[in-house]
Amino acid sequence: MLRLDDADITILDEDDRPTGDAADVGRLVRRAAAGDGEAWNALVSRFSGLIWTIGRSHGLGAADTAEVSQTTWMRLFEHLDSIQQPERVGAWLATTARREALRILRMRDRQVLVDDDLAFDGDGGVGDPPGTGVLVKERDHLLHQAFARLPARAQVLLTMLSTAPAMSYREVSAALDMPIGSIGPTRARCLDALRHHAVSVGLSAADLV
Repeated sequence: MLRLDDADITILDEDDRPTGDAADVGRLVRRAAAGDGEAWNALVSRFSGLIWTIGRSHGLGAADTAEVSQTTWMRLFEHLDSIQQPERVGAWLATTARREALRILRMRDRQVLVDDDLAFDGDGGVGDPPGTGVLVKERDHLLHQAFARLPARAQVLLTMLSTAPAMSYREVSAALDMPIGSIGPTRARCLDALRHHAVSVGLSAADLV
């Protein structure tokens, strides 16, 4: 059975319950698993925007984001009959899309390292003090480490709310099966946890501004 890890929901309110929209989504998942093509198309229509937003929020271009989307839907199709909480398929898709986006970013980083080894022409932009590029990369690396220490569901929530433009609370509620009224307080707890992890990996308060 596939489900979000128990650790993924520790930051959520204990009284979070499936919404009416989530129940509808659960029925669509069960119908799609039984071979209902219309139900599958309804899922794709409902969550394609979410997956695309997550890919773009990670700085991916259109081609890479399309790859994230294709792979995410393929993963869902492969596991339709083994998802334990079908009403939470939005969170499942969001987590899967984020993991795929990170995989592509890791591949890109390896390519950049190879290119830098072949032709190194400085570590900062035009007019930047020497070492600026290295310092920025180190800060971003540490911030990524801090973010990775958050539960996956918290990572997804913060990603959804930090896109440009940010997803609406109604969209987040439907995707994560979270009551709209709990999104703001949950976001605040996630940010507090991120600040704690950031300090623990060596970042200062100034680095988080």
